[in-house]
Amino acid sequence: MFLTPAAKPMSAPSHQSDPLEIASLDPASDISGWHGCLNLIYGSSNQHSQIRQSYHQAPLNLQRPFYPEGPEVCHSVIMHTAGGMVSGDRLSMDIELQPQAHALLTTAAAGKIYRSQGIEAQQTLQCRLAAGAVLEWLPLGTIVFEQARFRQTLRVELDPGAIYVGWEITRLGRSARGEKFMQGDWRSQTEVWQQGTPLWIDRQWLPGQPEVWQSPHGLAGQPVVGSFIWVGRAVETDTVQAARHLWQQVAPAQTAEVGVTRLQLGLICRYRGPSSQAARQWFMQVWHLLRSTYLGRPACPPRVWPL
Repeated sequence: MFLTPAAKPMSAPSHQSDPLEIASLDPASDISGWHGCLNLIYGSSNQHSQIRQSYHQAPLNLQRPFYPEGPEVCHSVIMHTAGGMVSGDRLSMDIELQPQAHALLTTAAAGKIYRSQGIEAQQTLQCRLAAGAVLEWLPLGTIVFEQARFRQTLRVELDPGAIYVGWEITRLGRSARGEKFMQGDWRSQTEVWQQGTPLWIDRQWLPGQPEVWQSPHGLAGQPVVGSFIWVGRAVETDTVQAARHLWQQVAPAQTAEVGVTRLQLGLICRYRGPSSQAARQWFMQVWHLLRSTYLGRPACPPRVWPL
């Protein structure tokens, strides 16, 4: 049976912007911490997508692009050379895709958010996609340590005909060490807009507290939450049913809650459970389904992903 609670594991989506909820990355607001930047512009000519402009500032860096699918799709791997974020660190990324460009961005390793001394670490990603462009933002995941304070903000601007595909998989606490997220603060905000109209706005806030860890409106005792989103092109009802069925093939016996919701111009999948690997395997199956159905190409996992 389709489990509806996991479709909104922590907070209901909102379609109104609240400037107090959007992370400020003004350098003057906090002089502590390390500010890493990455700015990329992708273009396409003769069905060849490539990076036309690139700028990075440590600790962010970019590997040389590669083309396992041919010239149409540019795969790029982002590296965080410091190995993780500490109190006061800020990462800001600005990604632009020109008409018909297709880029897949991932990370070389899972992100780590270490315990905070009181100041939150922040990450912001701004994306602008021109007509016919496709951006796939598929990082390996994030581990938020006990007592960490972290805020991430993602805003995507789509021109008509552009498609954004993305996921986030977050483990709260180092479960392998028996650690639970009982202290700290985790916030995530995702906004996708098209010509001034919100297509998807999702805000999640999870304070580290025993009550939130156990609550069915929080983590329900589960350490991993994940979201997969496809926005920009409508999907059929059959596709939604197929995405739900894929979960039963990936981990039929797992004690997790999952949900799939059809959006006006897309689809979103939710996961709340014990396993980052199971969440990623399911998301990859849904990614393959959507790519094959609507883009006419199978999923091509980046070479840096673990087997």
